[in-house]
Parts: sequence; structure tokens; C-alpha cells
Amino acid sequence: MMERLDSWKLAIERLRSAHVPDWAEAARLVAEIARMSSDVTLRQAAEQALPVLRQAVDNDDHSVTLAAQRRLGVVLEVVHDLSAPRFGRRNAMPKQMSREDRARKVLGLPLAVQLTCEDINQAYRRAAKGMHPDRGGSAQGFIDLAAARDLLIHPGAHKDA
Repeated sequence: MMERLDSWKLAIERLRSAHVPDWAEAARLVAEIARMSSDVTLRQAAEQALPVLRQAVDNDDHSVTLAAQRRLGVVLEVVHDLSAPRFGRRNAMPKQMSREDRARKVLGLPLAVQLTCEDINQAYRRAAKGMHPDRGGSAQGFIDLAAARDLLIHPGAHKDA
């Protein structure tokens, strides 16, 4: 499948870089992609581009050829995304957040900023207005909010259990 993607990519790039693209050839290539691709996104992009490319064959209307160029560009973008190398660990689990980061998230505070006690208390008051049980919030949510504030104000007092 990868060598087919590479050949499609080269063919589309060749068509797009031509001074006057051969729209009949482009329509044939995109029809092949729509028929043979196993990727749903690429198949959809090709199927959507096909009518415009067929319309551009022997058509001198600038708006039609411009639309055909854009549609061919979309197909090329999808092919490029599928054929680009992937870096990093595949299927890796996301990094676990620390207790402090989770507390910051609960209070709606940025993760990488130095905070003062006043910043933490203001964020707590703001969040508590909507989380209080008398205001329609849950009791557990309000308790979690208070725990997050306490953890951020006294980080050394709360060791990981």
C-alpha cells in the first residue's frame, strides 16, 4: 500500500506542477485512488474531487480550473499525511499527570506558571461558585475542588499515597 501511495503522490505532484495540467489524466488518477484506496478519508477526498476534475477537462473557465486545482490539492494533502513518516512511540499511553497538575486542571489554572496563594484562592472562589451544592453542583465535586486548592497551597503536606 505504501508504494502505491508514493506513486500517487508523485503523479499528483507532477500534475499540479505542470503549467497546464492534464485534467483528463488527473481525473483518471483520482478515480483510481477512489476505487483502490483502503483509507476512508482518502477515498472521500478523491470521490469529492472527481466531478470537479471531470468538469475541468476541455473547460477554459478559470473558476472551474481553480476549483479543480484546489480539489487536487486536498487529495495530495491526504496522500501526504498518509505517507509521511510517523515519529515517536506508537500506541504509547499518554503521560500521567502529577497530582499538582491534576489540581491545577480542576481549578482551571495554567500548568507551567508560578502561582501565588492569591492566584490559587481566586481560582478556587471562581470555580466554587458553580460547584457548590447549593448552586446545583455536586458535593463530591466541591470536596475535590477544596482538596485541589489545599494541595496547591500546601504542596509538601500532601504526599502521594
